[in-house]
Amino acid sequence: MKRVLEPEVMDTAEEADGYDSMDHSEPNANFVARLIELGARGRMLDIGTGPGQIPLLVCEKLATARVVGVDLSKQMLRHAERHRLASRFADRIEFRLADAKGLGFADGEFDCVYSNTILHHIPDPRPFLTEAWRVLRPGGVLLIRDLYRPADDARADELVRLHAAGADEYQRGLFRASLCAAFEPDELRRLAREAGLTADVVIDTDRHMSLQVRAKP
Repeated sequence: MKRVLEPEVMDTAEEADGYDSMDHSEPNANFVARLIELGARGRMLDIGTGPGQIPLLVCEKLATARVVGVDLSKQMLRHAERHRLASRFADRIEFRLADAKGLGFADGEFDCVYSNTILHHIPDPRPFLTEAWRVLRPGGVLLIRDLYRPADDARADELVRLHAAGADEYQRGLFRASLCAAFEPDELRRLAREAGLTADVVIDTDRHMSLQVRAKP
C-alpha cells in the first residue's frame, strides 16, 4: 500500500474532541507498561501528547516521574490541561505548545523521551527523531510507538473492523486514515539510521511497532 499523508496537526475542535472521546485505554496501558519495562524514570518528555492521557498513567505507575507533554495542537492541549487539572498528579505534569521537529529544550535534558502515534502525522519524521534523540540524556529511555502501514486496503479494512468496531463512523475514518499514513517497519529502521539513532524496531501488535532504547546505568 502506498503511504497517504494525513494533516500534520489535528487542531480543529472536532478532531480534538473526536480523538479525546475514543477509547485508548488498552494501547495506552500497554505503552506505559513498555516504558516501565525499559526502565523509564525521572524527568520525562511526551512528544505529541495529544489530550494528555499517557502522562496521567505514567504518574500513576511511577511515583517519581515528572512529565512535560508537548503538542502543536492548541485544541489537543485544551483537553490535556483539563485532564491535568482534574487529576491528583497536576503538580507533576505540565503541558507546552511546541513543534516536535524543533524542541526548545537543552541537549540531554530528559531521562526518558517518548511518543505515541504521532510519527504517521509527519511527512518526513527525521527532524523529529533527531530532536527526540538530542534531548535524551545518554543512557536514557527512548520509546516511539506508532501504527505500521498494512499491506493493502483489505488488511486496513480488517484492522478497522477488529479494533474500531464500537467507534462511530468519524472515529473509524480517523483510524483508517492513520493506518494508511503510517510507515512500514523497514522504513522506520531506515529513517532512524538516517537520523543518527541507535535503536531497535520492535513489532508490538498486529498494528503497532516501536522504536526503543533501554535504560543504561
